[in-house]
Amino acid sequence: MLPYRLLLTVPAALMAISIHEFAHGAAADYLGDPTPRLSGRLTLNPLAHLDPIGALMLVFFRFGWAKPVMINPRYFRDSRRGMMYVALAGPLANITLAYFFALIGGLIARPLQPMAARLLINFFEINIALNLWLAAFNLIPVPPLDGSKILMGLLPGRQAYALGQLEAYGPLLLVFLIMSGLARQLLLPIVRALTWGMRFL
Repeated sequence: MLPYRLLLTVPAALMAISIHEFAHGAAADYLGDPTPRLSGRLTLNPLAHLDPIGALMLVFFRFGWAKPVMINPRYFRDSRRGMMYVALAGPLANITLAYFFALIGGLIARPLQPMAARLLINFFEINIALNLWLAAFNLIPVPPLDGSKILMGLLPGRQAYALGQLEAYGPLLLVFLIMSGLARQLLLPIVRALTWGMRFL
């Protein structure tokens, strides 16, 4: 990665993981769980959400993770549905941020000098890509990723319970997917679908 692109990617990655985890915390807080607020996670400060390895993975490989926000589903009226909404909030926040950068990028860059415009457009493109890849990665239905909690909220009780039992093996499965290159193959169709949807909007 070129040095100037690395300088642009680091703040973009920190922004992406911060908005992702803040959205989880804000959704839980809205649904009645004070845990994220009491643990200092209702903030956009990257230091509150930073997992160094996950952030480096996002910078160099376009999929990564942050320090999970602690949630107590016993505060929700319907714990399964509440967890589904909280899980969905993170990827939706990243997709919304990507759409925001796509929407304003051309408007802001157009009046600038060519070099400044190119730098700004590169920054916006990096933000769009990182947010879409982070959203796509978290939508994979493998515990403990958000996609598994969304799926558990949609499945009948017995199937949801069975999926939850896989959580102990989830990290090993994720390592296998990443190391084998299957993760990228799984993510590409999701990223393409999100990109198409963003262009359509």
